[in-house]
Amino acid sequence: MVAKREPDVGRFKVEVELANYDDIVALRLGILSAEKVRRVKILGVVDSGATHLVIPTAIAEQLGLRTIPGKVKVKYANGASAKRDRVTGVSLKLLGRDSLFNAILEPKGETALIGAIVLEDLDFLIDCTKGQLYPRDPDFVVSEAE
Repeated sequence: MVAKREPDVGRFKVEVELANYDDIVALRLGILSAEKVRRVKILGVVDSGATHLVIPTAIAEQLGLRTIPGKVKVKYANGASAKRDRVTGVSLKLLGRDSLFNAILEPKGETALIGAIVLEDLDFLIDCTKGQLYPRDPDFVVSEAE
């Protein structure tokens, strides 16, 4: 997977696959065929200063994701803020690793925003100089336990 460098330090793009987790469960139960699972590949901006997963509203609608009641307040790098909806059941696959997330919706967004929570869960480290993600351990997601 090739990363495209962004002019902003700590930001670069990668291809990410998003899917409706409810569809994946239905596939596992034999209720839905593989070709009916709603999924899409889009560019995601890896941002070392962001926290959550943010996806375009249009993509959430295309995937049929369920909205979580209530809004969240988001703050942008330019100092502006807004209230946004969230969805649940976002299956995210990145560089051979996958997990399940909630996501904040960006009405006019065209790319996903991949923040620290996603990177931590998938156990990726960021090389901002090279504009790359790499797993801490290539064979396993590493999780600290006491």
